[in-house]
This record gives sequence, C-alpha cells and structure tokens, in this order.
Amino acid sequence: MGRDIKFLAGIFTISGVLHFVSPRTYEAIVPRVLPYKRELVLVSGVVEVACAAMMLHPRTRRAGGLASAGLLVAVLPANVQMTVDSARDDRKPWWFTLGTILRLPLQVPMIRIALRAATS
Repeated sequence: MGRDIKFLAGIFTISGVLHFVSPRTYEAIVPRVLPYKRELVLVSGVVEVACAAMMLHPRTRRAGGLASAGLLVAVLPANVQMTVDSARDDRKPWWFTLGTILRLPLQVPMIRIALRAATS
C-alpha cells in the first residue's frame, strides 16, 4: 500500500473526527437545499472514518477505495458551497476564500488516490 493511500486515509480520519468535534462548521457548508444538516454531517463523518479504515485493510481496500471516491464526489457540492459563501462574505479574509478555491481542484487527485486504493 502506498503512502498516498495512507495519507488519504489519514485525511479522512481527521476530517471524519472533526465532523463530531465541530459539527456546526460542516453544517454551514451543507448545500441549502438539503434538509437534516446535522444528521448529514454526522453520517458523513462516520462514512469518512469507515472509508479510511477500509482503505487500510487489504480485504476491504477495494470497497474502501470505491466508497472513498464516491464520497469525494458526493461532498463536492458542499465544497463548492463553501467557496461561494466565502466569496460573498465580506467578513472572510481573502486568503480563506483563496484557500477554498484552491481546494476544489484537489478533489481530482484525491479521487485518483481512492481509485488507486480500489485497484491495489
């Protein structure tokens, strides 16, 4: 297993745990059209930690990689929402908005790593 897969699993673990430590942060980026924001945040936190664990174990790596790729695609609207909201909020510093913009293309290599996990 490559370091990139371990790195992605680490990111998923940290992010998943943060969903429980600071759920309001994540609720704020759930697209407005979706109901049950708190529940979606908590479920996605569990899914992120589960995906991380699955990618680390050889028997479940394929399913974990596929689930991780799917999760990354599924949360893309929330990341776009965060960028849009940040750009519209004059209270947000420019560097925060820039960070949210730069984060969006990072989804592509993360999806590639997840798919690589599915084939390793």
